[in-house]
Amino acid sequence: MTKQRVLSGMRPSGKLHLGNLVGALDNWKQLQEEYECFFFAADWHALTTEYSNPEIVQESIQEMMIDWLSVGLSPGKSVLFVQSQIKEHAELHLLLSMITPLPWLERVPSYKEQQQELGNRDLSTYGFLGYPLLQTADIIIYKAHKVPVGIDQVPHVELSREITRRFNFFYGPVFPPPEPMLTEVPKLLGIDGRKMSKSYDNAIYISDSPPVIRQKVSQMFTDPNRIKRSDPGNPDICNVFAFHRVYSPPAAVDQVDIDCRCARIGCVEDKKNLAENIIAYLAPVHEERARLLKNPRLVREVLEEGCRKARRVASQTMEEVRRAMKIS
Repeated sequence: MTKQRVLSGMRPSGKLHLGNLVGALDNWKQLQEEYECFFFAADWHALTTEYSNPEIVQESIQEMMIDWLSVGLSPGKSVLFVQSQIKEHAELHLLLSMITPLPWLERVPSYKEQQQELGNRDLSTYGFLGYPLLQTADIIIYKAHKVPVGIDQVPHVELSREITRRFNFFYGPVFPPPEPMLTEVPKLLGIDGRKMSKSYDNAIYISDSPPVIRQKVSQMFTDPNRIKRSDPGNPDICNVFAFHRVYSPPAAVDQVDIDCRCARIGCVEDKKNLAENIIAYLAPVHEERARLLKNPRLVREVLEEGCRKARRVASQTMEEVRRAMKIS
């Protein structure tokens, strides 16, 4: 039986953090065992907000790919490529823009949300408004069956399905409507309790060294109601405990839960234990990162081969599109 195809991407706009790891990469690593996976560095998407600093985007691609490979994404199991190297994405995006009603893009929930969140940047551009349309091109040019997303990204996939149906109505059944693949992932906040983000300077990065991890974990917010060491704590509202659930052994998690509620362990000691567990978890990742950093040619070869594979599929799809639209 032919495997179903999965597609997802990530913006190269800086170093990747533990939120990226638990929110996407760990899931991708599992998906590549069951599906035909296409994962790409979404450098054009990054330009929708970083258009004034394009050098950041290009500098981040190599670093991001090192992280991908070091955590276990395999070029033997997945196609790893760079969006801008496959020009067919831009051609399909242009053709889709001819049939997509403007209100469909304006009603995407994240459009106004991100404008408010990134209020210090001028986002009154078509690129920002139209990035869900470019996402649609990214997905359907590979005829992906499924797109792994969190619940907040489901409207984007639903828009892709609407655009796909509209294209097929006008020109014939070229594309299968993609389906969202909801993923249940632990939510890791930043060390200050806000969303983990490079822009907030509150992230623990995959590439952080053990001393840096220890320092950052020591600064993490804990149960705000636990003022003194003798006060019982509530792990359910403690960000440190959320990290324990991901990076500590199950038996240790259960023990921390009990000890915290009974005030048998203080926050300082608890953070030290957590830091060592994160360091142990990332040890094989750091070992592989060190190997790849010494051999940058290996990363370039992975991307070159991935781009060749992606281009073959995208080129074939665009031949079908041109025939269907009678513009070949």
